[in-house]
Amino acid sequence: MKVSVIGMGAVGTEIVGLLVHMSEVTEIVAVDKLRERAEAEIWDFSHTTPFTYAKNPTLVAGDYPATAGSDIVVITAGAQLQQGQTRDDLVRINSTILRGIIGKVERHSPGAIVINVTNPVDVMTQVMLRASSYPRERLLSAGTLIDTARFLRILSEHVKIDPKNLYGYMLGDHGATGFIPWSLCRVCGAELDTFCRLNSLPPVDREDIRRRTLDAGFRIFERKGNTNHGIAASVFRIVRAIEGNEQSILPLGVLLQGEYGVADLVMSVPCVVGRGGVQRILAHEFTAEEDAAFRASERHLRHLLALV
Repeated sequence: MKVSVIGMGAVGTEIVGLLVHMSEVTEIVAVDKLRERAEAEIWDFSHTTPFTYAKNPTLVAGDYPATAGSDIVVITAGAQLQQGQTRDDLVRINSTILRGIIGKVERHSPGAIVINVTNPVDVMTQVMLRASSYPRERLLSAGTLIDTARFLRILSEHVKIDPKNLYGYMLGDHGATGFIPWSLCRVCGAELDTFCRLNSLPPVDREDIRRRTLDAGFRIFERKGNTNHGIAASVFRIVRAIEGNEQSILPLGVLLQGEYGVADLVMSVPCVVGRGGVQRILAHEFTAEEDAAFRASERHLRHLLALV
């Protein structure tokens, strides 16, 4: 499997670092507007291969022609968040950048699955869908997968259970209007309030957990100037689901065409992910409160899309 990463900032570089250890990856191509930086990162990663137990992938630093025939392309390029900005402030500048990138990606890898990480991630994915002929199942956003990971980690601290034994999502928007459908949340298979009551735990402050989940990225950003470990791990999780044809359920940004009563808008919803990318969009019945939160996300994303 050939994977190309467009943008070798903190996130792109860490994604490459994870891919180097994935045995199924045979070639990794790094592209960055600063060619020397991409070359240096690739040289540095090449020195890790004597210590890895993967299949020693071919490592390339190049331009878009070097990405030809990629199975997966990950896009992390674009303007980065600055102090005092929100992800939404990046709409106009990144839409221009990504229109240029997706044309070059499609020219060389029309059959690839494209995973977008550039913020605002769902809106930028829709910009690229409109600027290319990729189908919705093969051009998707990392969506609220990182938010879901943060949510499950925070919830695990309350229930004192490994987050891998918790089930739930954050959906809608990777931004201020993201919401948690608590009706879908389970702890070791049990409904959340029931689990807490039966196991002598205090009730969960749901609004506090939502706020902490939404604030988590900004707290990290304020202290070190970026967030990279969690989002890189999220992308790697998507790549593994695709390569292994796992049929795993991941909350990703996909173009809705009537699902959940939404037409022509990329939103983060539970998707079945396998070899072809997004293979199914799962339907869920929200409570009235959750549906109202979903509609708020829809309105917010349409507002941002109008700015483009």
